[in-house]
Amino acid sequence: MRTPTSDDVSGRLDPLNGEHSGVFAPELGEFENAEQRAQQMGDKETKTGTTTVGLKTEDGVVLATDMRASLGRMVSSKNVQKVEEIHPTGALTIAGSVSAAQSLISSIRAEVRLYEARRGEDMSMQALSTLLGNFLRSGAFFIVQPILGGVDEEGPHIYSIDPAGSILEEEYTVTGSGSQYALGVLEQEYSDDLSIEEATSVAARSIKSAVERDLASGNGINVCVVTEEGVDITQHKDFDDVL
Repeated sequence: MRTPTSDDVSGRLDPLNGEHSGVFAPELGEFENAEQRAQQMGDKETKTGTTTVGLKTEDGVVLATDMRASLGRMVSSKNVQKVEEIHPTGALTIAGSVSAAQSLISSIRAEVRLYEARRGEDMSMQALSTLLGNFLRSGAFFIVQPILGGVDEEGPHIYSIDPAGSILEEEYTVTGSGSQYALGVLEQEYSDDLSIEEATSVAARSIKSAVERDLASGNGINVCVVTEEGVDITQHKDFDDVL
């Protein structure tokens, strides 16, 4: 937390003079200097140094990420697992703030376990994506841009969820600073009749393309295959292992 300054409007309430319209303010978007703050901030807080991809197939989904964590212009880690199991048949890739992503994953796992304990059934992917969107809209996980992939009774699903909480179900999607390089490969090579093995190879080529050109992506690949039988996550330093 920070100490309020003279131009901090978050604590300003109307005096108790009969006008109580601002007692429950500020509501979302009511800060007087919101636009000015946004212009000053620019996009420096929304840049995510990574590449993650997700693809849907008839038999399941494939998620893949690079393994590099960056700190400004420095490589802070060469062995980061950027995809995590959060559901018996669901997984999440992470791009953005590491601490926020770790907190989000812990919170989601806890909610999934509670849901299953209370209802005696697995949470559907639609319900899980809605829960993720609600968490991100709360503003407590600034700033994370995940891809959710999973399989439920309705089949495989891939969801792109932006930092503000919007949810889009896709055939394939990308996030991170290497997105444009990975997306170029996906646009050329994705088709809805890919097998799991073929989708894994396409995902690997997408990540490799990003690693070749994006400075914040590199050091190998995490591959996650999700089917109705469960979640399988592997790490590979050499792309040839999965191509």
